[in-house]
Amino acid sequence: MTELLISAFIKNKDDLKNHKVRQAYGTMGGAVGIFCNIFLFAGKLTAGILTGAISITADAFNNLSDAASSIITLVGFRMAGRPADKNHPFGHGRIEYISGLLVSLAILLMGFELLKSSADKIFRPEDIVFRPVSIGILIVSILVKFWMSAFNKKVGNLIDSEAMKATATDSLSDCIATTAVLGGMLIFKFAGINVDGYVGILVAGFVMWAGFGAAKDTLSPLLGTAPDVELVEDIQNEVLDNELIVGVHDIIVHDYGPGRRMISLHAEVPYNVDILEAHDVIDNIEYHLMHKFNCDATIHMDPVVTDDEETNEARMMVEKIVKECGPELSIHDFRMVEGKTHNNLIFDLVVPYECDQEVGDITTYIRKEIRRHRENYFAVIKVDRSYI
Repeated sequence: MTELLISAFIKNKDDLKNHKVRQAYGTMGGAVGIFCNIFLFAGKLTAGILTGAISITADAFNNLSDAASSIITLVGFRMAGRPADKNHPFGHGRIEYISGLLVSLAILLMGFELLKSSADKIFRPEDIVFRPVSIGILIVSILVKFWMSAFNKKVGNLIDSEAMKATATDSLSDCIATTAVLGGMLIFKFAGINVDGYVGILVAGFVMWAGFGAAKDTLSPLLGTAPDVELVEDIQNEVLDNELIVGVHDIIVHDYGPGRRMISLHAEVPYNVDILEAHDVIDNIEYHLMHKFNCDATIHMDPVVTDDEETNEARMMVEKIVKECGPELSIHDFRMVEGKTHNNLIFDLVVPYECDQEVGDITTYIRKEIRRHRENYFAVIKVDRSYI
């Protein structure tokens, strides 16, 4: 069914880097969500009225909130697809994250309202009536929601959309919640026990948990989450694939929405290479990064000494000392400035965020060890924090 919808409504469906194609996927996903959720809302509301079960009625209004969420997602995709302008030079892609966050907040609000209604039913229970048609509606709802979860997950993965992935999670939680409602009705039918209010609380719990998880997933890219380690390694390997480049560091990935990345990095080149040749190589690397990773790329060129024996020996000594502090530590931008009384060893020390040691303790150790090996060497250390 999913493939049929994609083939019917998406032109150039495999051109996922095209903003218009991606927007078409989002529009289709939003439209499917609106139609299915309104259909389920009408069916469950009817079943809730016929049976008098608050759990079914609560589940119905949960679907209504999902329809509203699909509208927000649809509008978000339309707005995110707008091109860059004078006031927004990096485009409007982050609106998609905002729409995903609004969906999450709507889910949380609905879950809280369901929690209050269900708690009221526990303290003031009302009689419910078993209707076979309500069982049929709940079973159909479970099947539809299970398909919607798979549909949204597939589309979300195809276009790398956190909003669609959040909707997929919500649909899966709806399956569990509706299954609980169905179980409550069957318990009432065969055991004569009215657990309507308790099932309603269970449904509210699933809804609120799904909303919390979706909010977390959509808030992270808005705050500026670290890029995937695999992406950073791929960028690094792509740059180092050129024999002129002897080192890469300070890779930063700026995310302005799906398909709107900006990459900046420092590339080390031998200090004595022809400047025009090096500039041409850097331009070519930026071009390859742009096309391979669908991004804008900016590379800062760092000249480094590669043919001085004393400098190379000093660098190897420092690298060995740094690795003694921790295998996850590294250095870059190493250079030696000679003086009459001492030589300054100037370098950047990369310390990952997950490192357990205090940065001050690390730099103090490195400075002492360098002086212990060579009394006329002084370390000038700049600390860089890294996410890899």
